[in-house]
Amino acid sequence: MDREEPQLKHTVADGVATVVISNPAKRNAMTAAMWQALPALLDRLAAGPAVRALVLTGAGDTFCAGADISSLRDRASDPAYDPQALAVAAEEALAAFPRPTLAAVRGFCVGGGSQLAAACDLRFAEEGASFGVTPAKLGIVYPASSTRRLVALIGPAAAKHLLFSGELIGTERALRTGLVDEVLPAGDLDKRVESYVRILASRSQLTQAAAKEYAAGRADRDAYWAEQARRSGDTAEGVTAFLERRAPRFTWTT
Repeated sequence: MDREEPQLKHTVADGVATVVISNPAKRNAMTAAMWQALPALLDRLAAGPAVRALVLTGAGDTFCAGADISSLRDRASDPAYDPQALAVAAEEALAAFPRPTLAAVRGFCVGGGSQLAAACDLRFAEEGASFGVTPAKLGIVYPASSTRRLVALIGPAAAKHLLFSGELIGTERALRTGLVDEVLPAGDLDKRVESYVRILASRSQLTQAAAKEYAAGRADRDAYWAEQARRSGDTAEGVTAFLERRAPRFTWTT
């Protein structure tokens, strides 16, 4: 049987896009080509009005073991090649995705895998998953933007612990520090993710988009969002649906 080529797979169903990191031979490590492909894939998914939420996960029993070092080494002779810039561009594209994003994590979520998971809005993990930020093991300066995102997510002390040591932590500590939002028993992760993103897909995109901007710290769009709310009619529809005891039919889209 031929070995499967490293790739990013994706599907769209019922308003939810699912992106799967697939490099089973190397615990779903991201190759240079996969880092390069992710921003364009996210742009295409964001352009589709049918996509109301996005799930990022790994093939099989692991999320992502980081960067595929061999693929990065193969291009080291190219003076224009910057592997860290590729990873940061992919991370920033994921953080900027205009709809809710959720990382569904099982197994190893290490290095670049943790970088991608941290760029998602939410992270659900299966018991037994392991998390690590490992640049200190390779003598790499972790990107400033990635460091700031990690600190904002889990606080400076927990971020320093991960960055200084490169040690792996389990789901109990990851939940306690805020690195993950929910931990599910073995076998329950997919079911919980499916039910949760179905909820996300049914909610107001107006509310979600404004909340995502505000949570990211943007403070110059209050008037814009007030005008969007006034024009959209989503608030009136939400109140009417509540009083009529039916599901709302929100119409605003990004």
